[in-house]
Amino acid sequence: MVLSISIPIHTTSSTPRPHVIYVVEVVKPDGGKITVKHRYSEFCSLKELLKDGYPFPSKDSLSATIVPGSWVDDKRIEERKLGLAAYLDNLCRDEKYADHPVFLGFLGLWASTMVPEKYRDGDELVKPIAGSYYPSWSKDVVPPNKVDFSKFDVIFYAFACPTQDGGLKWEEDGEATLKELVKNARESGHPTKIVLSVGGWSGSTFFSEIMASPMHRNKLLHELVNFVDFQGLDGIDVDWEYPNAPGSGHPHSPADAANLLIFMKALRNALGPAKIISAAVPHEPWLGSDGAPMKDVAEFASLMTYVNIMNYDVFTSSSQPGPNAPLGDLCGSSNQPKANAHAALTQWTKAGFPASKLILGLPLYGYVSRSSAKKLSGSGSPGLGHPHRRFVSPPAYFAPLGDVSRIWGQQIPFSQLLAYGILTRRSDGTYGATNGYTYDWDNCSDTPFVYNPSRTTVVTYDDTYSIASKTQYARKAGMAGCFTWSMDQDDGYALHDVMLHNLGR
Repeated sequence: MVLSISIPIHTTSSTPRPHVIYVVEVVKPDGGKITVKHRYSEFCSLKELLKDGYPFPSKDSLSATIVPGSWVDDKRIEERKLGLAAYLDNLCRDEKYADHPVFLGFLGLWASTMVPEKYRDGDELVKPIAGSYYPSWSKDVVPPNKVDFSKFDVIFYAFACPTQDGGLKWEEDGEATLKELVKNARESGHPTKIVLSVGGWSGSTFFSEIMASPMHRNKLLHELVNFVDFQGLDGIDVDWEYPNAPGSGHPHSPADAANLLIFMKALRNALGPAKIISAAVPHEPWLGSDGAPMKDVAEFASLMTYVNIMNYDVFTSSSQPGPNAPLGDLCGSSNQPKANAHAALTQWTKAGFPASKLILGLPLYGYVSRSSAKKLSGSGSPGLGHPHRRFVSPPAYFAPLGDVSRIWGQQIPFSQLLAYGILTRRSDGTYGATNGYTYDWDNCSDTPFVYNPSRTTVVTYDDTYSIASKTQYARKAGMAGCFTWSMDQDDGYALHDVMLHNLGR
C-alpha cells in the first residue's frame, strides 16, 4: 500500500502550547506523494493502538513539556525524527500492519478502498456519528424547540429511572420534556434519532434487584418497549452505574452482568433489529461474577448497537489536580493507567466489543480545585465515578470575576468558565485565560488547565484543542463516533462544532 515513508522536516506550533510537529512524507506505489503532520503524542497513540513490537523513540528523548532551550536542540529533535521514521518504515514493511486501517488513517490514506469496513455501506462511506446527552434539566438552557437537530445524529435523553418493581419514574417534568424533544426533532426534517437513557448516577439504585427478578425484569422490559412504541423513539440506552459495583452506594451482585445479558437479549428480541440498544459504560468492561472486568463481552456486542464510553471523571478536584478526561497515559506517569481514551478502546476491543460500536464520550465540564499547583498530576485524587449527574448551580454570584472559591471541589460546566470570568472567547473561536489566570497544557494527557496562585485555584477542563485531539483519535481508530455530556454545558455549540468538524462533518 505504501512504497516508502520518511520524516524529512519538522516544524513547530505555539498552540495550544509550544510543541514540535513532524512532517511525514508518504510515497505511494503509483509514485504519488502525500504529507501528513503529527505531534509526538499522536505517534504514541498509534503505537498504543497497534500494540506492535517495533522499537520506538523514548518519551524521555525530548522533555514532555518543551522549554525554550528545546526549540534549538536540533540534535535531539533529529534523533527523534529518525527513530519515528524507522518505526513507520517497519510498520509499512510488515504485512500485519501495512494495511491496518489505523495505520492507514494515521498516514492520511482514507480513499474508499483503504478505510475500515465499518465506514462502508455498500459503496457509500458511513460517517462517524455525532451524539450528545440531553438531560431533562437541559430545557432550562436549551429548550427542545431551540435545539439545532442538524448537528446531532443521536440524542440520548436522560433520564427515566427504574423503580423497585421495574416501573419507570421521571425527574421533574421529564416525560413531558421528552415528548416535546421528539416532536421538535421530527418536525425539524433532520433524521436525528432520539434514544431514551435509563438510570444514571443517582437513578441506578434498583437495577441489580430488577435484573435478578424475572418478574421485575419483564416489567421493565415492557415499560421500555411500550414507551418506545408510544413515543416513536429510536431506542434505549441503559445507563447502569454500575453492574457488580456500588456506584452511588447502590446494591449490587456478582450475578449482575449475567442478568444484564439476559435483559439485553430480551430487549433486542422485543425491539427488533433496527432500534438502537446502547449502554453508558466505564473505561473497562462490566465486572463479572469474580469482581474483575469481563474478558469476553462479544455476546453483548452481538446484541447492542453501541457502548458509550464515559471517558471523564478520571481525576476530580484535588490539591494535586489531574486531568478530568485524559486522551492517554502519554508519559506513563498516571496512577490510573487504565482510565483514558486509549486504554478504554484497547480494553473493550480486547474483550470482543468492536471499535466500530464504541462511541467516545467527551465532557463539556471540568473541575475546580483549591490548589497552588502549576502543573497537573497523574497521582491526584481519583474520580468517584459519578459522571452522569446534574450540575447544581451555586447561589447568585456576586464575587469578583475569576473568584470561584465558592465552588472549590465541584464540577463546572464549560459555559460557566466564561460566566465566572476564567476563560474568554477569542476572535478565532478558541479560548484563553483571563482575570489573572494562566493557561497551560498537560502533554501527558492532552489536557488544558488554568491556574491562579493568588486565588489558590486550578481548573481542569476540555477546550477546542483537546476536544479536537480526542475526536481525531476516535476517528482514526475506527470508532463509531463521539458524544458529549451534556448539551446544556456547552458555550452554545462551540465545542460540539469542533467535534463535528473533526469527525469530517
